[in-house]
Amino acid sequence: MGAIMLAYGFQGSLLGVRAVKEEFSLTETGFMMSGYFVGYFVGAAIIPKLIARVGHIRIFAAFASIASFVILIHAIFISPFIWFLLRVLTGISMVSIYTVAESWLNDRASNKNRGSVLSIYMVILYGAMGIGMFFLNFSNPTNFEPFIMVSIITSGALIPILFTKRKPPTFKKIETMSIKEVYNSSPFGMVSSFLYGITQSALFTLLAVYAAGMNFTIFQISLVTFLLSISGAISQWPIGKLSDIYDRRRVIIIVSFAAAFFALCAIFSSGQMYLPDGLGTSKFWFYIFLILFAFCSLPMFSLILAYTNDYISKEKFVAAGASLQFIFGLGAMGGPFLCSIFMDIVGLNGYFIFLMFFHILIGAYGVYRSRIRPAVENPDSQFTAMPQSITPAGIELNPITEPIEEPKKIDSENDAEDSKNLL
Repeated sequence: MGAIMLAYGFQGSLLGVRAVKEEFSLTETGFMMSGYFVGYFVGAAIIPKLIARVGHIRIFAAFASIASFVILIHAIFISPFIWFLLRVLTGISMVSIYTVAESWLNDRASNKNRGSVLSIYMVILYGAMGIGMFFLNFSNPTNFEPFIMVSIITSGALIPILFTKRKPPTFKKIETMSIKEVYNSSPFGMVSSFLYGITQSALFTLLAVYAAGMNFTIFQISLVTFLLSISGAISQWPIGKLSDIYDRRRVIIIVSFAAAFFALCAIFSSGQMYLPDGLGTSKFWFYIFLILFAFCSLPMFSLILAYTNDYISKEKFVAAGASLQFIFGLGAMGGPFLCSIFMDIVGLNGYFIFLMFFHILIGAYGVYRSRIRPAVENPDSQFTAMPQSITPAGIELNPITEPIEEPKKIDSENDAEDSKNLL
């Protein structure tokens, strides 16, 4: 998964910068980038049946291979529509890989260590993705070599899983709650998850496009995308701790408005920084406000999930999480395209205007709901840091969900035990 996320982080920045170099319009770029989330949404619906039919290892190998050769096709056919279709395939491949990895981790984890497993998994995801963004400096994005590099890294991820001796887990289908049931349980949880999906998909896919349009150097583009990823990961624990101490909905409202404020500050700090060297203003404050924005914004999916759990029984935590991820995906499909329209209308800073607008919507709706519904205490519900890409299988790693059985012994251990008995 570390190798996969290195390639994924590299690929996201590479395509955004290359789209600017190829003079795709902002609308075309947003449309192309949204293909990933269309594929992710479609893949999430079909992959459980495929895993149940052919098994974890074959699915991982097949879709890692697809992701590996799809990125090479980007370098051959330079077209927004073709890239959209390729991004759809990438989205299907990535959700398949996530589902395999997370269901495997869930199968091997126990109640004693699954919280630690989830934490380590999240650190690897965000850390590798952030480091992968620096691979943008490997070669000029207009060359074909970066695309080959992404393919090589993705292919390398196949080696560990194909050589494993461990028995693949039995795939367990995750039940979901209906959208109506989720809404009745937590209207704010469902609506904010949808709005946050719109925001987050645009945030990650179009930051490199924004930076390239602002005449950032390749290193500066990789730096801002790295800062976004890492600062968001670091902020999960302190903000999550606050949400366990104070009213969780109030924490969501505060961080939403704070993120909107820092997005506005990023606009003002951008100033004339797009001008050539010697004329452009310093980017220092832009970096600071971007870090603060990510610090407030990126923990919000985990906050929303924990808040929704406040209003449901423990037995439904995983089902509710699966449904929220579905709703998040519905919003994510339109995020890049809508954001690109904002940028087309008002200029590049439409990127931050878009982010600011939807964070204000989340905060305002939270204020409205707080006047209608009082806060509740649910001792079973606690904040658990999770990446936005988490699948229902990964949500099961949350220590506060239903207990899971101890992992079964691996085949080699069983064989050794049998041999010992025979002797």
